[in-house]
Amino acid sequence: MSGLSPVSSKAACPPIKAAGQIFVSGQLPADALGNLVQGDISTQTEACIRNISAILHAAGSGLERVVKVNVFLTSMADFAEMNAVYERHFTKKPARSCVAVKELPKGVPVEIECVALQ
Repeated sequence: MSGLSPVSSKAACPPIKAAGQIFVSGQLPADALGNLVQGDISTQTEACIRNISAILHAAGSGLERVVKVNVFLTSMADFAEMNAVYERHFTKKPARSCVAVKELPKGVPVEIECVALQ
């Protein structure tokens, strides 16, 4: 596909820029060294969003330019707590889906991906 370009990033799956958008792969609750963050769902959601923010910044964008977010939870019982953190960071209220899944990579309870404008 022409017009696609990877963004230099420390992320395991670098984002892709295409048609004026940045596609950020699902981010797990990990620190800058890739170690999983322990703690409650709020702490882990913060880590996911911090990773997304860093990736978008490296790509020349930011959380304020996010237009679509997909959140994956292993338990919808965590929704309210995750949502409280989410609302603090995504103040422009992008379109969002949140689904419960049976399992996520590395046994984490939350993963977040997004699409942002460049």
